[in-house]
Amino acid sequence: MRVALITGAARGLGRAMAHDLAADHDVAITYNTTEPGPLLMERPDIFAIQADLSDPQNAKDVIDQTVAQFGRLDVLVNNAGAVVPNAYDAEAFDDTKLIFDVNVVAPMALLSAALPHLQPGASVINISSTNAVLPAKGASAYSASKAALNTWTRAMAKELGPRGIRVNAVAPGATERPESPRPDDLIKVFVDMTALGRVGTPEDIAAAVRFLASDAAGFITGEILNVNGGYRL
Repeated sequence: MRVALITGAARGLGRAMAHDLAADHDVAITYNTTEPGPLLMERPDIFAIQADLSDPQNAKDVIDQTVAQFGRLDVLVNNAGAVVPNAYDAEAFDDTKLIFDVNVVAPMALLSAALPHLQPGASVINISSTNAVLPAKGASAYSASKAALNTWTRAMAKELGPRGIRVNAVAPGATERPESPRPDDLIKVFVDMTALGRVGTPEDIAAAVRFLASDAAGFITGEILNVNGGYRL
């Protein structure tokens, strides 16, 4: 059975990914401050690792624990993210550093630690955002971090292609998380700008991750798959 590691999977999109992949993968997840109790009640076979991924020194421990538990690693999903509304002045530097540490440096550190264990056919999937190309007002650093993640995704696809390792990203649009619902008036704004006339669900994103992790996507690498229902076409 293939082994998947999904970071930041205690809730929201990561929880949906873990629940989906656990149907036919051995799954490890990371969490930081949010306990993954509800997920583990549904899927007690999932292996949960507490880790603060803002410190890149923790990446190797996460990979080592996953391999020690399951004996291998085939799919790495870099989902953990820092979403901090921040200004653009110098006083926002601490928030900006946290955003880039979690959204960019952590995926780099995790992949570096994982490489000795990844065999041909392995898949790395980074969770980006529509904001990488359509920056959100009040979230300049977050948007920039996702743009950097996209570029790194393509660069690593080129680097690791000769080893048979695929590297792609999924870029969600407006996606509702049951744990943190948006106000109805804001949802209407997103719906009005989306061709399919609705916001996304965590299951929409999980389905895209499943596809990119599978052999059905065996000739796809270096791609940023937008899963946004036609947002702002």
